[in-house]
Amino acid sequence: MKISLKIIGLSLILGSFILPAFSQQPAINFFRLPDQGGLHVFEAPKQDTVPFTGFKLRIGGNFTQQYQHLSHSNEANPSMAGEIDLNNLYPLSPGFNLATANLNFDIQLEDGIRVKLENYMSSRHHPEFWVKGGYIQVDKLPMFGSPEWFSRLVTVKIGHFGVNYGDQQFRRSDNGNTFHNPFVGNTIMDAFATEIGGEVYIHPSDNFFLMAGMTGGLINGDVKEYRDAQGDVIKKNPSLLAKAGYDKQVNDDLRVRLSASFYTNPGTTRNTLYAGDRTGSRYYMASEPEFYRNFRAGGAIAASGAADRFTSGRLSPDFTSQVSSFMINPFVKFRGLELFGVIETSSGKQSPTADTRQFSQFSGEVVYRFLKNEQAYIGARYNQVSGELAGANGDVSIDRLQLAAGWYTTKNLLLKIEYVNQNFNDFAAADYRHGANFSGVMIEAAIAF
Repeated sequence: MKISLKIIGLSLILGSFILPAFSQQPAINFFRLPDQGGLHVFEAPKQDTVPFTGFKLRIGGNFTQQYQHLSHSNEANPSMAGEIDLNNLYPLSPGFNLATANLNFDIQLEDGIRVKLENYMSSRHHPEFWVKGGYIQVDKLPMFGSPEWFSRLVTVKIGHFGVNYGDQQFRRSDNGNTFHNPFVGNTIMDAFATEIGGEVYIHPSDNFFLMAGMTGGLINGDVKEYRDAQGDVIKKNPSLLAKAGYDKQVNDDLRVRLSASFYTNPGTTRNTLYAGDRTGSRYYMASEPEFYRNFRAGGAIAASGAADRFTSGRLSPDFTSQVSSFMINPFVKFRGLELFGVIETSSGKQSPTADTRQFSQFSGEVVYRFLKNEQAYIGARYNQVSGELAGANGDVSIDRLQLAAGWYTTKNLLLKIEYVNQNFNDFAAADYRHGANFSGVMIEAAIAF
């Protein structure tokens, strides 16, 4: 533990010398800052606060290093494949996880028109460099003389991006981008998907917005024709989404926000609303088996690794064929105290001929920020998911408690520590998650600029 704290401290010290080089980053309009200045910002702000002076390129990044000290156990019956028990859990020990990093390009093309290109330089699932996505956001129409009604009321977003379903996505960790999450892990049923499409926002007032969008419903572009077992073509329907939100700074001390989001796809080849994060979860190998059947390799027995078992601690309802989800997010901030909630219900199918199943999720956060400029914080989150899985498990539930503390040493540097305790309930005795639990401490050091 002493070594880990020294290395994390060294990372923060090095960051304090590197980051001043980026202190003169160009200001981009209608833009959420990646550092501490982006806290409590949800959708990109509509306020026109940065005068357009010509083309601007902002190069930014996010880096996160973790130290993990978790232990886990289960009560599953032995499941033998030769001499290997597939229900034995992965042998965990304290240590550092692979550092994760993002590289972002934000370009102001014209007055009210900007482009974002997001890249993952290193992640749990893909240690190599790869592109997350990119999109164009239009808040003005300079080619038509910037009509006042569009500049005041409308925002259009087109490209390959994380769909705006729920407010939790604005507080979640996204690979190396962990600066706006007061905790280490994301929610258990983690709704996050990058899809190709567009969203249109209407701002009838400073405090209220409406959004409607449509995407291809898949994580990537796909022009292949798919057929079911009967030879019939499987139609790839688009996903439809909608959101409404009210956000008001009541006075200097009090801010309230309430949003409701909806996402639906009536049928496609492989929707990934709850499996779209290809970078991996924050709890490496927690409650994962030591060996597993790799069905992509014909059912061969394979040793588990961080890349192939990258969703540790999460639960996907496997609504890959059909999905309809609804989420409500309340947010209240009174001085340094903030409350944030997730109330979600989802239904769907794993295949066109399967029965419809349902899941629900609840998450409640209490965070208190203190010191000058809310430089430090403490927080607690309780998260619970329940529903019917496909296959032998049937109705299951998972609950998690997270206790965290953090310190923004500067607006670009964050150090946080979390205690986590997660229980897997009602899984079948033949499942490696039967009676499973993991708990322990996570330490994260993060840089954002």
